Amino acid sequence: MNPIDLDHVLTVLGAASWSTDEQSRARVTGALALTVYDGHTRDQGTPYLEHPLAIITLLATEIRVSQVETLLLALLHDALEVAPESEALLVQHLGAPFTGRLRAMTADHRLEQRPKAGGDETRWRFKQTALPPDDLLVRLADRVHNLRDLAASPNLDRRRRFLQSLEDFYLPLASAARDLSPHLEAMHALLHDEYVQHQQEVRP
Repeated sequence: MNPIDLDHVLTVLGAASWSTDEQSRARVTGALALTVYDGHTRDQGTPYLEHPLAIITLLATEIRVSQVETLLLALLHDALEVAPESEALLVQHLGAPFTGRLRAMTADHRLEQRPKAGGDETRWRFKQTALPPDDLLVRLADRVHNLRDLAASPNLDRRRRFLQSLEDFYLPLASAARDLSPHLEAMHALLHDEYVQHQQEVRP
């Protein structure tokens, strides 16, 4: 597989149909994504950037999201998780408000570059509950793609724990938010269907 370049990122975003200003912002955001995710890989050993690109495709094709800022947010949603030191660079090129949205989507222990401690899970769930609709949509799309990736994980216990967190938190969160927008309603249905399918796959 060829390395991901800026043209590929812009194609996945669908930026060719955007306005001139939106295309310019997409190029800046895409270049930052290539820089921030460079050298990082997922648990499966795949380049990390493949994950946000898959989420963009999911949002655009399965949920019918077309809002430019939402798709750009999806592109960088894990930037501060994998490279918290990139925050100043993101503020410089994309502004403090956009970067603040990324901070709100990132667990505190990741931002602070420390091991996860007691109370972090509760704080993380509170942060996600407080997300505005479009940002929550991206976070739930992240859950869907991670769920689909579970099939590639040899760790059955990890798969069960992931499904348990869906049952305990993410599905109730998605259910509570589904009346906020048609996109969130569609996302709730998708997440629920994926959960049911994978729950059956991991049963003894």
